[in-house]
Amino acid sequence: MDHLAREMAERTGLAYGFVNIFWPQQTFIGLHQPPPDSGLITVGRSMSRRHGWCPEVIARQRALPLPDVYASPRFAGNHVTDALGIRSYFGAPLIDTDTGIAWGTVCVIDPEPRPLHQAQHLLDIVKDTGTTVVQAVAARAPAH
Repeated sequence: MDHLAREMAERTGLAYGFVNIFWPQQTFIGLHQPPPDSGLITVGRSMSRRHGWCPEVIARQRALPLPDVYASPRFAGNHVTDALGIRSYFGAPLIDTDTGIAWGTVCVIDPEPRPLHQAQHLLDIVKDTGTTVVQAVAARAPAH
């Protein structure tokens, strides 16, 4: 899944890309981050389920575009905003086609805000990656 996270980040031009499964912690089974010499913070493969914006995506079972997290008081005060200096987030849920349950997310984040007119295009890339992830997982799942 790392290659899907990398492709999503490259296609959007954002620094970080994630394929995220919601287990006891958010677990990044796909991860792309900037090179070590970029000056940006390196992240690990897991994070609390209370941090970031993906918990909101799971709860609402809909994509969430935040071209500038500071533009929304609800989303500006976030551990990820403070710890990594993140200003933009685009995420979409991974929803099981049989049960309708959201079991993870795909998302990209960046320390730079994005212009509002780019939001739909960036979100479309994230959603497209989410479809690819769900199809890949379904193809590997045992038959019922």
